[in-house]
Formats: sequence, C-alpha cells, structure tokens
Amino acid sequence: MLFLISIISAYSQIDESMELIPGGEFMMGKNSDKGLDFSPAHLVQISSFLIDKHEVTNAEYKMFCEKTGHKLPEFWNQDKFRSGDKYPDYPVIGITWNDARDYAAWVDKRLPTEAEWEYAARGSLVEQEFPNGDKWTKERKTNVPGEWENLIDPVAQFEANGYGLFDMGGNVWEWVSDRYSEEYYNISEANNPKGPVTGNNRVIRSGSWHSGSMCKKVYYRKGLPGSWVDFAVGFRCASNAPEIPDN
Repeated sequence: MLFLISIISAYSQIDESMELIPGGEFMMGKNSDKGLDFSPAHLVQISSFLIDKHEVTNAEYKMFCEKTGHKLPEFWNQDKFRSGDKYPDYPVIGITWNDARDYAAWVDKRLPTEAEWEYAARGSLVEQEFPNGDKWTKERKTNVPGEWENLIDPVAQFEANGYGLFDMGGNVWEWVSDRYSEEYYNISEANNPKGPVTGNNRVIRSGSWHSGSMCKKVYYRKGLPGSWVDFAVGFRCASNAPEIPDN
C-alpha cells in the first residue's frame, strides 16, 4: 500500500501542461551517404522525462517578463509576426536561446536535450519521417509572391502525435539545450546524450511554417547562434520525470 501511495504521490506532481514520456531506446538520426549532420543513425537510450504539450505561448512568456523584469521579445506587438498581447495563444518568437533557458528556469523546468526532443517527436513511431507518420499531411496556405504573410498558427490546433504532443513538426522551430556540431553524431554518447561541450551555436528542431517539408522531419536539425532572434523560432520546456521507488 505504501508503494502505491508513493507512485500516486509522484505522478500527482506532474504539470498538466506536460506529457510524461516513458524511457526507452531508439535510433536517433538517419543514415545518409552524403555526410549530412543528422547521420549516422545511432542507438540512444533515454530516461523518462516530461515535456510541454505545446510550445510556450505569448501569454505565458509575457507573464515571465512581467514577474521578472525580463525584456519582452523582439517583434512584440507586431501584428505581422503574430506576436504580442493580441495573440496570447500563439507560440512566442523573437527570443534568444538564453531567453528560452531563463524562462524554463523560472517555471522550474529546463530545455529538452536534442535526443529527448527527437525521441518525443517520434511519438513512439519507428522509422517514420514525421511526427504522425511517413508523410507530411498538414495542409497550409501558401504565400503569394510579393504578398508575404506570416502563417504561424495558435498552439495545439492540429493533430497531436502518439505522445500527445502538438506541433513537433512545423509551426515554429524550437530551441533545445544542446550545442550544435555537424559531426556530433559520429561521437554521441549512447545514454542520455547532451551534445558537445563546446560551440557557439545551439540546436533548433521541428521546422516552421516557413520551412519546406524536409525541415519538419523528426531527425532534421540545424544550428543557430545562441544570441539569434527570429520570427520563426520559439521553444518548449522539459523536466526530469518524478522518481518512482523501486519497491
């Protein structure tokens, strides 16, 4: 009975805005004979963790700024970028990697590792290209030449993946905790890798509304300077899973 109470107590601590991702192993990346940065595919073991169901929103980030005195994002209250008070349920953009890290710490969370992010994005699917299968099926509007429009969506508007996570492909790119290296997959640790120990660039994942379908594939990765701000880069948070007693 005490063991059952311990389990209930541990899981009652889970933030309802997050999903518990069960630990396991998966093939991270994809093999390529072109030496691309998501190659070679390699076996990775991941411990259980929690991750936000959707990207951090403008409303959530504004509260952080109000409570801490942190500066508001670049592009704030610019309708063109769906940023600011009129767009509370849209993902926050125009923030640096440091901004994302600071917000995560403020809510007692952290940024997901790159390996955690990909594991979660796959939604328990094996050898599939996208979070919901092997084809990109989300229909989007297209920009008319000379009539640029921001096509970002409010969070959680489309089908979740197998882990109940929204927009793990598309909407906005997402900062993760790892430093970026084109060669890292050749030397990556097999157990809960955390990326290179040096480097100025940070990894972004997911692709965005502004990206082609290739960028939305679960293994696709890019790097940006940590000080970069962009109209198509946001983030979501993660945290360690609550400890469950062995017996």
